[in-house]
Amino acid sequence: MFIVMVVVFVLGYLAIALEHPLHIDKAVPALAIGTLLWVLYIFGAYDIFSAGLSEAWNSYAHDGHGAEAEHGIKDMRHFIVDKEIIHHLGEISEILFFLLGAMTIVEVIDKHDGFKIITDKIKTLKKVKLLWILSVLTFFMSAALDNLTTTIVMVALLRKLISDKETRWFFASMVVLAANAGGAWSPIGDVTTIMLWIGGQVTAGAIITRVIVPSLFTMIVPLAVLSFTMKGSVTRPEIDSNQKIYTTAFERKLFLILGVSGLLFVPVFKTVTHLPPYMGMLLSLAIIWLVSELMHKDKPEEYRKRLRVNHILAHVDTPTIFFFLGILSAVAALQSAGQLTLMATWLDANLGNIFLIDMAIGVLSAIVDNVPLVAGAMGMYPIEDAASIAAMTDPAAIAYAGNFVQDGLFWEFLAYCAGTGGSILIIGSAAGVAAMGMEKIDFIWYLKKISLLALLGYVSGAAVYYLQTLILHH
Repeated sequence: MFIVMVVVFVLGYLAIALEHPLHIDKAVPALAIGTLLWVLYIFGAYDIFSAGLSEAWNSYAHDGHGAEAEHGIKDMRHFIVDKEIIHHLGEISEILFFLLGAMTIVEVIDKHDGFKIITDKIKTLKKVKLLWILSVLTFFMSAALDNLTTTIVMVALLRKLISDKETRWFFASMVVLAANAGGAWSPIGDVTTIMLWIGGQVTAGAIITRVIVPSLFTMIVPLAVLSFTMKGSVTRPEIDSNQKIYTTAFERKLFLILGVSGLLFVPVFKTVTHLPPYMGMLLSLAIIWLVSELMHKDKPEEYRKRLRVNHILAHVDTPTIFFFLGILSAVAALQSAGQLTLMATWLDANLGNIFLIDMAIGVLSAIVDNVPLVAGAMGMYPIEDAASIAAMTDPAAIAYAGNFVQDGLFWEFLAYCAGTGGSILIIGSAAGVAAMGMEKIDFIWYLKKISLLALLGYVSGAAVYYLQTLILHH
């Protein structure tokens, strides 16, 4: 069953990649593998656990649960159903509720024409100039909000700026690249960076100062290439002069300010309360929802149907939420059963160099979700402390262990690689999945048009980090 799980995941992944030729929504194979992998896992539990392949089971069985009775099939099923599924569902739900809250807030701003205030300020129609403006804006917004929220906001903005579908796909893809690059150097910009920051592997000051330049190059190099190859102007969507306007200038401004403030409030909420970010997002949504209810309660039914949140919710992209649920559930099954740990151990044994290990994790994060990959790396390598290094006698061992101290090279470079490597494929990052869902971007199209640019940016940023390390250490 251990190998069958991998085969099913690969087949499901192919179905997601071939969504357009198959004419089957990507949420369908994602939900299918998200459940089938757990079915295979529970049926093959005895063999998997007996072979010692699941790190999760091994630690559970030896952490006060090591009695002989615990090794029966009934107890193994109890472990999968009542421990592992509940544990992973908690983590997945945090992402889903965060995404649902962010998408609803963006939809509320959109329905109140709040983005019109921004799009009216962007006058240029030249593709290259517009691409630079939007990419730089995304890069810094992503560091303040996070890459997922920023992508949702920017893709909603693109709909107001570009009418041609394929041009909009191109811009949305570059937004994903810029959002992932911007999220990698900020302690609150990406889920993986948040994990490393909370886990104590990196500090806020160090990650910002040492990863911002490589991240910037990840975005600038593809943009520089496109500056020479991209020609022409974009066409704006035609505005129907007879179209009825449902909002006043005050309402447009109010909901734009409320929405953006609500999104910016999330990292502040997390820092102050130490509660998960989705709670801050839901609190922001509750406040915006309340203002919407109070503001529109006396308006005619036609206005209320368009502007009240309970009607706006019908326009939120639910298939994307289901896609996230499926793909994250599938990856959670692979993490729990031990396939991801096996892969991480193989990397360690065969590469041995911290830069190569991190680079490989970054490339793998384009295929498998970067969260379990980073979680696996955090589990494999403990944070070294000065006392344990001082006790070592071998100079090579001392030098290698030094990479794993707090703010060590391994952790910083891991934050960069896991944050930006996901851009290589459209489903390699939360930002990419959100853009794919919102704009129905084709996996194969992204592979042909964007993947090489993203890989070029990824390698360029990695080279800059390596050079930066050589300069700082000499």
